Parts: sequence; C-alpha cells; structure tokens
Amino acid sequence: MQGIDPSKGSLPLSGRRGLVLGVANEHSIAWGCAREAARQGARLVLSCLNDKARAVCEPLALEIDAPLLCCDVEAPGALAAVVQQAAAQLGGLDFAVHSIAWAPLADLHGRVMDSSPAGFARTMEVSCHSFAELAHCCEPLFAQAGGGALVTMSYHGAVEPVAHYGLMGPVKAALEALVRYLATELGPRNVRVHAVSPGPVPTRAAGGLEDFDGLMADARARAPLRRLVTLQEIGSLAAFLVGDGASGMTGQTLYVDAGHHIVR
Repeated sequence: MQGIDPSKGSLPLSGRRGLVLGVANEHSIAWGCAREAARQGARLVLSCLNDKARAVCEPLALEIDAPLLCCDVEAPGALAAVVQQAAAQLGGLDFAVHSIAWAPLADLHGRVMDSSPAGFARTMEVSCHSFAELAHCCEPLFAQAGGGALVTMSYHGAVEPVAHYGLMGPVKAALEALVRYLATELGPRNVRVHAVSPGPVPTRAAGGLEDFDGLMADARARAPLRRLVTLQEIGSLAAFLVGDGASGMTGQTLYVDAGHHIVR
C-alpha cells in the first residue's frame, strides 16, 4: 500500500486514496467515515445512490473537495464503473469503505421466517454481495498499489437476535463471514479486510427499523459508557483500519458502540 509521503504532510492518511460508498446525507455513517478520512489527509471519491441523493450529498462532497459519483449496486456494471472512475480521478486506489445496506420494508418489518425469497435475495445482494463485488473490482487496483484495505459496516444483530432487526440480522451475519473469507483470500496480496460494528445511530437507513427510538434508548441506558457513539467515532475507527496503525490486522469485526455489545 502506498506509504505516507512526507512532502504531503504528516497526517495519518496523507497520500492515501480512497472510495467511500453509500453517502446519503450528513447523518450517514458513510459521511462520518469520509469526513474523518479527509480530515486525516486522505484524498477521496464519494458515491451516493442516484441523482435525487446527489442534490443532498453534493454540498458534503464539496466540503471535503471530493468528486461525487452515483452508484446503484443493483445496476449491472455500476459498481465496477464507479471503482474505475474513482481510481482514474485519484490516480489509483488504496482503500474502500462500503456503507451500503437495504431491505424491502415488507420483509424487514416481518418475521425472518416469513420473508419472501425475492426480498431476502435483494437484501443479500445489496447489503452483502456488493461487498464481495467491491473486493473483486478493487483487487487489481490494490495490486498496483502494493496492497490495500476494505471496510464494511455491520451491527450486533449479526451475532445475536435484536428486536425488530429482523431480516438484516442473518444478512449482516453473512457479511461478517464474508469479511473473514475475503481476508483469507486477499491476505497474500497484502489486502486487509474488516467490518466495523457501530452502535445504533440515527441514520436514514436505521429509520426503516421498527421502534428504532427504543433501540437507541436501550443503548443509552445499558451501554457501559451510557451514551450513543458519534459519526466521528465511527469514522475514526474506519480511518484507523485503513491506515498504517492497523497494518497487522485483518478479518475482524470491531465494535464501536460504547460497549453495548458486552451487556447481556
């Protein structure tokens, strides 16, 4: 992976080139990751879903001087095109952050056993397989850079049932397993792969969950730190994982949830 260029300053991610997928608005986890990576010196390209989202996200991209591309991972070839465009604009790619998740509300709000085959498959395609596709697209670019890092976003509902998390639980469990398999496959090429598991934060995607306010209230009340985490704290962990400080780490799911995952 490209090292820090002293001529570009001494910030932790100076000289690093990254793609952050899934910016929706100023409350999105992807934006927290992008803002912190930029603050630490990285040059970035951002993606949002479509032209409607672009109107909201463009001011954010301008704030950190990052090109903004549209990417619907369900559209054939869209993700590969965005990865190639990002690499062309940045002169290569050293890391990518995947913060994309979606499920049909009818399937998300019902019992997992009642989910439709089509809804389950689409949720898996958007929220899990798109990370595998991202790895496939980034692999040759990381090879040119001498290595790289991939980070995706999970949640504790992947490892134990969480009320109202429903269909996303099994899908996030698959995503965490995918992280381990990708880490094994890409490790010999000096590519590191991680999942970040934040506590509940009020994003637009989280708003699709039933009683999300109750989930946040429980986290505030029972987490050892007695609070929710911030987008900056999530972004700081992602920035650490794509930087030199995490050079000996791969294949892990790391929590940033004020300790809520240890409470039973």
